[in-house]
Amino acid sequence: MSLALQTAPAFEDATRLRQQARAAGMDPNYWYAVEETRNLAPGSVVEVVFWKRSIALFRDEDGSFHAVENRCAHRQIKLSLGEVQGCRLVCPYHGWQYDKTGECVEIPHERYGRSFPKMVLRTYPVQVRHGLVWLFPGDPALASTREIPHIPELEGPGRWACVPLVFTWSAHHSMIIDNVSDFSHAHLHRRYRPFDDATLTHCETVGDNVHVAYDAQVGRGPISRHFVEHGQIDTSHMDLCFEYPYQWSNTDDAIKHWLFVLPIDERTTRVFFLFYFKSLKIPLLPVRIPRAAMTAVLKLSNRWMIAPLLDQDRFAVEAEQIGYEKHWDATPIELSPAVQAFQTVTVRKWREHLEREAENGHGGA
Repeated sequence: MSLALQTAPAFEDATRLRQQARAAGMDPNYWYAVEETRNLAPGSVVEVVFWKRSIALFRDEDGSFHAVENRCAHRQIKLSLGEVQGCRLVCPYHGWQYDKTGECVEIPHERYGRSFPKMVLRTYPVQVRHGLVWLFPGDPALASTREIPHIPELEGPGRWACVPLVFTWSAHHSMIIDNVSDFSHAHLHRRYRPFDDATLTHCETVGDNVHVAYDAQVGRGPISRHFVEHGQIDTSHMDLCFEYPYQWSNTDDAIKHWLFVLPIDERTTRVFFLFYFKSLKIPLLPVRIPRAAMTAVLKLSNRWMIAPLLDQDRFAVEAEQIGYEKHWDATPIELSPAVQAFQTVTVRKWREHLEREAENGHGGA
């Protein structure tokens, strides 16, 4: 059994690390999930925010998705307050119209004899995958060099069923990564018992990824245990990874999840959870639930088991956010080397981003 645990920093260094982690944004040069595709019908527009940057995400009447900075060049009103007409995004104030390239292509009212220079708003690359809309908020020239996480189980004709769970939590993104990857908080979930008796067996940082492993009893809750095929699946071990800026877990290649965070500001994060299972069984019977019924089962499971479980995590991280804001200078008593590793990567990646911005003559927000 491998156990690569990193040395804990001195208290003063731990305090500084936590403070830096809780102030850090995320590197924009990655693809970020921003919305569920089902929530954006053709001809609609919504606001999404990446680290204090407002973006209008719209779907034209042909069904294609586009993203443009969320302001009209005229009076700076948010375009997400407007409407979609055909393949154009229309400002609600004076009706100025923008195409998918961000160019203002029509001013429908009197111009008083004036001509205007070409007005083009910033646009953002957009893709659709895994039932989610993904946006690249960084340098668009780098978008083709980064990949949206490849999840083979959710692609192709034999894909596993998956119903995303999406929430907005009032907590910093680093607190959420700490929460979902650190299994020392089993007490919080004592009602649902998604994991018991967790022992950290591996923690290692490789590049921008923190690999963690636990020996634990997975899926032994009073309800969940009746759906998991414990006789067919080894539910005594789980691998996790903070694959910056994403997080995933894997139990015997049969129970998996991904978490995609969208950092909004220092105390707000949108979270996208994808839980998916190779199979589940009918309670009290040695018979698997038919694949055709799995989506319906997961919808019920999300509503009655997984969402209430995650609501306990929401409660905890939101309470931690309030506590941190009040006691930001308190000496952290952090027992898990995994949490320190997550925070170290978060701080380093944000610092590298700020340094690149400074070199290019841009601000770092």
